[in-house]
Amino acid sequence: MKNRWTFVDTPAKLVKAEKMIRAAPVIALDTEYDSFRYFREKLCLLQIQTEEKTWLIDPLAAGLDLSFLGDVLIDPEILKIFHAGDNDIRILKRDYAFAFRNIFDTHRAASLLGFRLLSLSTLLETHLGVTLEKKMQRSRWDIRPLSEEQLDYAALDTAHLTDLYRKLDAELHEKGLEKEAKRLFVGMTAVVWQPRVLDRSSHRKIAGYAQLTAGQKERLRLLYRWRFEKAEEINRACFMLLSDRQLIGLARLENASLQKIAGPSLLSAEGANRFGPEILNLLR
Repeated sequence: MKNRWTFVDTPAKLVKAEKMIRAAPVIALDTEYDSFRYFREKLCLLQIQTEEKTWLIDPLAAGLDLSFLGDVLIDPEILKIFHAGDNDIRILKRDYAFAFRNIFDTHRAASLLGFRLLSLSTLLETHLGVTLEKKMQRSRWDIRPLSEEQLDYAALDTAHLTDLYRKLDAELHEKGLEKEAKRLFVGMTAVVWQPRVLDRSSHRKIAGYAQLTAGQKERLRLLYRWRFEKAEEINRACFMLLSDRQLIGLARLENASLQKIAGPSLLSAEGANRFGPEILNLLR
């Protein structure tokens, strides 16, 4: 598989990739991003296939100027193929202010054609007889270096998209659905990334809330809001900052002090050292 992909993490490699990508009339795209550990999804890898070659572009590598992709993505003469590409488009718009024209989404096309099982692996097996093993969805794409196994996995996401597009596009034309499909694809190009908004009542859904006193419930409300805002500030998932169980434990504390908030099932020593003063201000 390796000879079919190139990992692009230096400006010199990017020059070659740019030349091939700009010249291709059809490209297939996918991304790997981490939405589990980060408050704001972190783009970690961009896969672009041109004919038989997949370019695995590292957006975390220093010195890479990806602005040329803006020309490619908005070019009406170049077809861009995605599978369930809404989030890919949102994140690329958010991070690079790219705009999109002339896309085809295999997930949307298959849905329009009446298929109910819409995963990429199922569609590839149904239409192309290709078996796709997907075992690394929770891989740490944000950590470098990436393993060859990870890069093989990432390259598979676009390896067969162009062939799948041809099959689905032919079926759309056979059934007279090409205009409806085009309308759906144009709608996808308009999607935009939206920041998360605090749900001010969600703290009431935490297990143990009903057993708190009125004062403890108010402390939990303040802690819940603090966790959301701090997680947004440092771009970490809320649960990695403080678990719901820790929030309940802290809300129950009376006469809180730095020593108490570092107690069992509460803050770690590192957490108390880093966030202790802020949390104490809330609890008091």
